[in-house]
Amino acid sequence: MADEGVVIKFKWRSTIYDIVTHPQESVDGLRRKVEAATSVQPKRQKLLGLKGKDGKAPTDATLVKDLALKANVPIMMLGAPEENIAALDAQAEVAPAVQDDFDLDPPASSLDPRDIRDEPGVRERLARRVARTEVKVLQAPRPGKKLLVLDIDYTLFDLGSSAERADQLARPFLHHFLTLAYAHYDIAIWSATSMKWIEVKMRELGVSTHEQYKLTFMLDHMAMVTVHHEKHGVFDCKPLEFVWQKFPGVYTPENTIMMDDLRRNYILNPQNGLVIRPFRKSHRSRDTDRELLFLGAYLQKIAALESLSGLDHGAWEAYAAQEIRAALRDFRDARAAALSSAPPGPEA
Repeated sequence: MADEGVVIKFKWRSTIYDIVTHPQESVDGLRRKVEAATSVQPKRQKLLGLKGKDGKAPTDATLVKDLALKANVPIMMLGAPEENIAALDAQAEVAPAVQDDFDLDPPASSLDPRDIRDEPGVRERLARRVARTEVKVLQAPRPGKKLLVLDIDYTLFDLGSSAERADQLARPFLHHFLTLAYAHYDIAIWSATSMKWIEVKMRELGVSTHEQYKLTFMLDHMAMVTVHHEKHGVFDCKPLEFVWQKFPGVYTPENTIMMDDLRRNYILNPQNGLVIRPFRKSHRSRDTDRELLFLGAYLQKIAALESLSGLDHGAWEAYAAQEIRAALRDFRDARAAALSSAPPGPEA
């Protein structure tokens, strides 16, 4: 007797797709059906939350009957159709190596936040955000701790690459970095996406469930404010004043630092922003990316300062050069020790 059909729901770009499969079909076959419905090739599909009944990430050979599926709960998918990838690759071939239009400005640029921050329209929009947007506190702020606000995409996570599991796209040293930071900072996540996607990514990356550190709160696009810049046009940004008003007397300009790969996200508070190098093409860069290792050393050094307001975060590598060298040395020593203690491979 033939196996009865199984309908698995996938959500991609706000659309839910009902994919009809059967218990004996493999995940590879399932991916190809998803491709037929979305034009996203299997190698570019990131299926968030898809696990086997054993709790492990499934392989392409895993059968549908062995998947842990929840009735009427769609599996979220990330990925772009091949024609979109081709277009982006073509643009990348001719585009300059610039991650942010604001980087084109000279150091003494016209990005004076006071010119925008004090505009009546910006003040009104910020006031509405503060009044209407609720912050879900995951852990109460800890007395005496500074605040570290982190972006997700291309800061902690390579959104543009493909992998079988989301944690394979995590930036190297992610948990090491957050564990170090947690000793001195409350940690917040602020992403320009929806809260649903933020929660999924944090869960799949193992951040929201980690035993060595906790998140204090998370913010999505609903807390962002639209601004107009004479040179750069209209865009949304992340005003830290939203946080400072939501946590009066707890978090201030003196004890807050934000890390984001886009400078425009903290145009209203550039003194508090550190531009992190984007984490892209993780399959190539994961063995050489040391950004979070080095930034962890920087955060440790500045944690003892009474105020962060006098720092130039643009010079963070020079400021913490000695600590960065020590962190790199410790990492290399630990790696060498691990290799020397590993059991020998089979004889040729």
